[in-house]
Amino acid sequence: MSDLGSEEVEEEAENDLGEYEGERNEAGERHGHGKARLPNGDTYEGQYANGKRSGQGLYRFKNGARYTGEYFDNKKHGHGTFIYPDGSKYEGEWVEDQRHGNGVYYYVNGDTYTGEWFNHNRHGQGTYVFSLTGSKYVGTWVNGQQEGAAELIHLNHRYQGKFVNKNPTGPGKYIFDIGCEQHGEYIHALMQTKNKKRGSTKLPSDQSYEKQPIIEAFVLRESRITEVPSGFEVECCMDKGEEEEEEEALTSTAPKWKATKITELTLWAPEEPLPVKTPTVIIQEPLVIEESETPAGETPLETPAEAPAEAAEPTEVTSPPKEPEEEEEGAKEDQGDQ
Repeated sequence: MSDLGSEEVEEEAENDLGEYEGERNEAGERHGHGKARLPNGDTYEGQYANGKRSGQGLYRFKNGARYTGEYFDNKKHGHGTFIYPDGSKYEGEWVEDQRHGNGVYYYVNGDTYTGEWFNHNRHGQGTYVFSLTGSKYVGTWVNGQQEGAAELIHLNHRYQGKFVNKNPTGPGKYIFDIGCEQHGEYIHALMQTKNKKRGSTKLPSDQSYEKQPIIEAFVLRESRITEVPSGFEVECCMDKGEEEEEEEALTSTAPKWKATKITELTLWAPEEPLPVKTPTVIIQEPLVIEESETPAGETPLETPAEAPAEAAEPTEVTSPPKEPEEEEEGAKEDQGDQ
């Protein structure tokens, strides 16, 4: 939903106009806490500094809108909440009366945008949720339009790709919850159109929301891919709610999806490194022999040497047998000795 169709009216500069009740400084300027009723019917209650709204304050417009938040030098600056006449609401950061920084916009039809803002426009990373279908666009915005890498998430499938000028373009893929992916690309064609000029009328506030970027989709049935007729706009356009004139121009038709292949889901799981095995080191403690103390004057006993495993057995010495002649001579010698 566009936030341009529910703009707040400009706050009236005070310059000591209207009725004021509150604190003043030595120069007589509004300074400190005070209440003011401006000539246009708006009211303000909050902090002043040197005659200007500065600090926390509540500004009520005569059309029913109101702002609660921080001021600096008569401008919304800091964090604040603005409730618009149509019931939509912005809550977030402001810089010099512009939505700037991070904030959330609650649209009157139930849509929400949460993300970054720049100079009053959705700009940067943001998420737009379509309340009617529950789909959401998560990605990049440039000057209020979907542009850049993004993901369009539906109930049972999602599309990942690139958006240019609010339309999907180039390579992308559909991811289905049943467990497969369809890869392809979006191709654009140009055609000449002639549109009637429109006057400077604003769209009603309930029509100024962001149209859901419904792009040509596919469903899987019985393991077959069937193209679903696209009976809706492919443009992710948003009604600006501002003056605009249209002339003859080359416009981009609905982008056509060209499928190339179907694959299984690409799952990613971080690889855990294998545990490093550290070698176990066995430390042997040295053997300590305790020496017993011996009394003075005594010599320590020597440990006997180890005996041989087996005692040597005595061997008998035998002389070789004598010849008969030698025996006779020996007997004669014995007789001579007698």
